[in-house]
Amino acid sequence: MFDWELRDPWFLLLLVLAPLVYWFATRASSLLSYSSLTLLAPVRPSWRQRLARLPAILLTCALIALVIALARPRTPQRETRITREGIAIMMVVDLSSSMDARDMVEEDRSVNRLDVTKEVFRNFVLGTDRTAGRGRADDLIGVVTFARYADSLCPLTLDHGNLVNLVGDLEIVSQQEEDGTALGDGLGLAVERLRRSRAKSRVAILLTDGVANAGVIEPLKAAELANQCDIKVYCIGAGTRGVAPVPAVDFFGRTTLVARPVQIDEATLQQIAEKTGGKYFRAVDKGALASIYRAIDTLERTEVTEVRYLQYTEHFAGFVGSGLGLLALAMLLSGSLFRRLP
Repeated sequence: MFDWELRDPWFLLLLVLAPLVYWFATRASSLLSYSSLTLLAPVRPSWRQRLARLPAILLTCALIALVIALARPRTPQRETRITREGIAIMMVVDLSSSMDARDMVEEDRSVNRLDVTKEVFRNFVLGTDRTAGRGRADDLIGVVTFARYADSLCPLTLDHGNLVNLVGDLEIVSQQEEDGTALGDGLGLAVERLRRSRAKSRVAILLTDGVANAGVIEPLKAAELANQCDIKVYCIGAGTRGVAPVPAVDFFGRTTLVARPVQIDEATLQQIAEKTGGKYFRAVDKGALASIYRAIDTLERTEVTEVRYLQYTEHFAGFVGSGLGLLALAMLLSGSLFRRLP
């Protein structure tokens, strides 16, 4: 079935003239009176008599074809988008044991800080939540994780589906020897990944809930590297103020929640953000974290006009040619083989 549409369908109203054209074309121009046609009954009609109405039919078809041509039939092609110039964003996520604290969703203590981070990250990238923004379809996004050691989970990519799947599988470190907060190493690795990108704007979003206590690169040194590479860093301190419930195993082997003090080096995070032209945010719960990502989503938008247009394949020319051809054939036949004598 043709996937056609009409640009000016109102011209189809002219099709009501088709029966009138046929009637005028078949109407006899002169009449001769006979007393009886009985003697002509046994005579078989010739092929000319049988096709006598052919010129009228061709003329009517010509009118129909020309009317359809006026309605401009066309086939829409695929929508074309002018791709906007996106930016490069590297997410830097803390996986230390303190991210297991259950203080971001007060009504559900089974959800830890990392679970909330992963959910908000997914909405930020894909725009799947109506409160999360429009998504980042045009942006290159990658992820670096860190605890005692920094690791590049995903390079900068436009394959956001696989990216969010990888982030969804993230887990808090379980080995004591892997625990820690190598804040400077995580940021430094992100800067190295962003430095290689040719994107016009490059951004790192650093989320942590602790104090730098591991790694070989000082956090402020990593911030200096980011500033030298013209990379803006947004810092997020995750966690409530005061104390937070953290899972712990008691003497009988049962897992319970115990209150532990929350320690976030906000001063260092603020210095990193100021040094690189970014901002520092404090996320005390899930709603606050989502609001922070919405704010970053608004700040880091390229102001390039996105033009959308639709291309069409026009079909009116074929109908015009067919209509004129039928009209010429009808006139030729009516003036020769099917000519009527007055």
